Amino acid sequence: MDSALTEIGLPIALAIIMFGLGLDLTPADFRRVGKHPRAVLVALVCQLIVLPAICFGIVVLFDLPPFLGIGLLLLSASPGGTTANLFSHLFRGDVALNITLTAINSIIAIATLPVITNLAINYFDQSDNVTMPLAEVVKVFALILIPVGIGMLVRAKSPGFAQRMDKPVRIASAIILAVLVLGILAGEKDNVGEYLAEVGLAAVLFCSISLVIGFLVPRAFGVVESQAIASSFEIGVHNATLAIFVAENVLKEAEIAVPAAVYGLLMFPLAALWGMFVSKRVGAARESVAA
Repeated sequence: MDSALTEIGLPIALAIIMFGLGLDLTPADFRRVGKHPRAVLVALVCQLIVLPAICFGIVVLFDLPPFLGIGLLLLSASPGGTTANLFSHLFRGDVALNITLTAINSIIAIATLPVITNLAINYFDQSDNVTMPLAEVVKVFALILIPVGIGMLVRAKSPGFAQRMDKPVRIASAIILAVLVLGILAGEKDNVGEYLAEVGLAAVLFCSISLVIGFLVPRAFGVVESQAIASSFEIGVHNATLAIFVAENVLKEAEIAVPAAVYGLLMFPLAALWGMFVSKRVGAARESVAA
């Protein structure tokens, strides 16, 4: 990717997205954990343990090249984002739970993302080629948490402004992700066909399994439907911008960003199709009970 886009545009893009998340957050979102502990705990276990394990299985199954395998596992360790909240809103999920999960996941990822990524680097024996220094990890999450904190402060001081900015920031986030995806694919244009062939199906499978597990596992543990829908999108719609940022600015290897770029391209139609399916299914079940 062009160095100006990587070193200047990408950090600004990530900061805008995280600022938008902060505009949605209040201290009550963190306190909500105590009100819905089962929904939060089940979703977090799926996000932090189950999905990376499944992603590793996909990486092995498809025998992905080292950098693409590291990239997909990096993506699996990335938390949800504002796009997950949008899909949850569109398809009758508990958006408040989404916001809570995103906030908690973004903090926990400070520890889990570098651990999972370093395990992937060691598995592929690439530690001589890519490294994830602690100082760089701290910078990444400062770039995440500071804009979130500013957004929360703006929300507390001027809720009206925060509400007015909600839609523009969401639209900007989607445009930013699209630009990043196109920038990465353009930068790798000589290899993009090969990369799509190698990682495209793996990305589709990972996204699809994430969405389904995010719904079925909470339902199996007695979580209500609206919260299961929220969990599904939180687990299935990862923060691809964060994964791209880490790949480009911390690991400094454009090929590692490719799985997140491919995923970012495919997750929108996959999440929309899943949302239509699951909301229709839930609606039919409610009508059946009412009858």
